[in-house]
Amino acid sequence: MNRRFFLFSSSALGLSAAPDSQVRGSMRLGVITGVGKDPEAAIRRVHELGFATCQVGARSFDDDTVKRLRAALDRYKIEATAVIAGGPGPEIYDFYRGPATIGMVPREYRDARIAQIKKTSDFAERCGIPAVQTHCGFIPENPNDPLYKEAVAAIREVATYCHAKGQNFRCETGQETPITLLRAIRDAGVEGIGVNFDPANLIMYGKANPVDAVEVLGPYIQGVHAKDGLYPTDPKSLGREVPIGEGKVNFPVFVKRLKEAGYRGALTIEREISGPKQTQDILASKAFLEKLI
Repeated sequence: MNRRFFLFSSSALGLSAAPDSQVRGSMRLGVITGVGKDPEAAIRRVHELGFATCQVGARSFDDDTVKRLRAALDRYKIEATAVIAGGPGPEIYDFYRGPATIGMVPREYRDARIAQIKKTSDFAERCGIPAVQTHCGFIPENPNDPLYKEAVAAIREVATYCHAKGQNFRCETGQETPITLLRAIRDAGVEGIGVNFDPANLIMYGKANPVDAVEVLGPYIQGVHAKDGLYPTDPKSLGREVPIGEGKVNFPVFVKRLKEAGYRGALTIEREISGPKQTQDILASKAFLEKLI
């Protein structure tokens, strides 16, 4: 299972609906959820946890999933801000196998990944969700590298497809430095390309201080993950993801910088573990972030 396509457990917590601070037009909180085989249960869980928004991952794009997801979003008044595209094929999140398996950079998987993103775009359009996002991969730093040019062409192709449907295409931060991602976005040259800014990824991949990276990517930030992590110390492995407040993301300053950059979208909590502790950490993160937004 992709690490982020989780489905919350079905036990209710008896939580109230999202607070007034999470209204449209202001910075508001959300959470990632996989819709799985029961979209209604997944979106009900988002509501029970007290969130106004979510990003969704789907395994099936059939008509029944579309109908049930849209109905659940309307029933619980949850705004789905983006659909996450992933696969097909292996996606191994480390420094040795990652460059050969993640995103649209690896030639072996590129055509299938482009096709999958387009299917995700079709699904998002049918669900009325305005954006598609994915990890593009380890985009080379060197703009003269043939793989860089190929990756830009792939980004241009999927972004053009999404734009034709009135959608934004978001590149998630992580595998490349902020300036490399900025270069790729500008070289792709398609309206609507933006960034899903994950501050923890920039730290866990050892690519940047996320507070400073807001200055580089600010005009292109369309979505933000609220996640924390530690810098890598093993040359083969990413830094470790940790609960918000236990890592190296300076969230008070980070949120302040987002506001200064004019960002008023969702902060979507991501906690890449499963089980009861995941729920506990998500709720603790929610309480922490509510004081900042």
